Amino acid sequence: MSRRSHIPPAPLPQIAGIDPVRMRLPPDPEGRWRLLGDYLSERYAGTRGAESMARLLATGRVLGPGGRVLRPQDPYEPGGWLWFHRDMPSEPRVPFPIGVVYRDRHLLVVDKPHFLATTPRGSHVTQTALARLREELDLPALSPAHRLDRMTAGLVMFSIRPEDRGAYQLLFQERRVHKEYEAIARHDPAVELPRVVRSHIEKVRGVMAAVEVPDAEPNAESMVELTGTRGPLGRYRLTPRTGRTHQLRVHMNALGLPLLGDPVYPVVAAAADPADYRRPLQLLARTLSFTDPVTGVEHRLESGLTLRAWEDPEGWERDPGPAAA
Repeated sequence: MSRRSHIPPAPLPQIAGIDPVRMRLPPDPEGRWRLLGDYLSERYAGTRGAESMARLLATGRVLGPGGRVLRPQDPYEPGGWLWFHRDMPSEPRVPFPIGVVYRDRHLLVVDKPHFLATTPRGSHVTQTALARLREELDLPALSPAHRLDRMTAGLVMFSIRPEDRGAYQLLFQERRVHKEYEAIARHDPAVELPRVVRSHIEKVRGVMAAVEVPDAEPNAESMVELTGTRGPLGRYRLTPRTGRTHQLRVHMNALGLPLLGDPVYPVVAAAADPADYRRPLQLLARTLSFTDPVTGVEHRLESGLTLRAWEDPEGWERDPGPAAA
């Protein structure tokens, strides 16, 4: 029997597509924690969650197996389970739809708009593709097979059934998905294309920009091709052969062709109002090609979205309004 089979069912439902936090209490061979409140106070001491956890306990919002309300004065039980919902941050609704590109019993592929995170993280929780799709499509077990960052638009793949999740995630881990991106940047005839760009990219947690490390063994590789020009702009097909954080943006910047709307490369911009939808990053996950590991079907899926700067070079930086895709 697997370890997962021993986990009791959650006594709390999803809220706005968000699962409750599940926690297992650690062993306590030295008897440090007599009461549940002792352990939770120590665990969250000095963090932003300290006040929130105290409030959740005091108001009966921390539950044990079967829905039993847990109180701070309850005895500490090593190995016990508890669940709770964190207080949801206030989030402006990202006013763009998520388009369904493909769906069967196992797999969902959607067009994620710019400004929408793929999964909950930090201040983006309910306004994420995962949370919204769970609610909009009534798919509570939906899980991402990979991620696009918040500023990038285009194709994202999700598994519908928990038993299929590992197979779809392994597709990306083993690089068995062919991905092509479309990007808009200035056109420079002096930059010889097509070319393969290789470098060593490092991304430090908590630091906005990734950096290239000179003379280090390359760990990132991208094919860059020019597919069209329109005035001073170029349209580029970018094919990543590895999957480092911000890889395509870093490589285009290294060529002297930073992507239009990029708030990080070449210079980190001041934090924008989260409800400001001007200047979307002109990067689109255009195609995904792969053999479905569950059904064996050969897929080549293409985004239905377009990049604003290519369609409207003069007015692409305007706020598109709530109806824009």
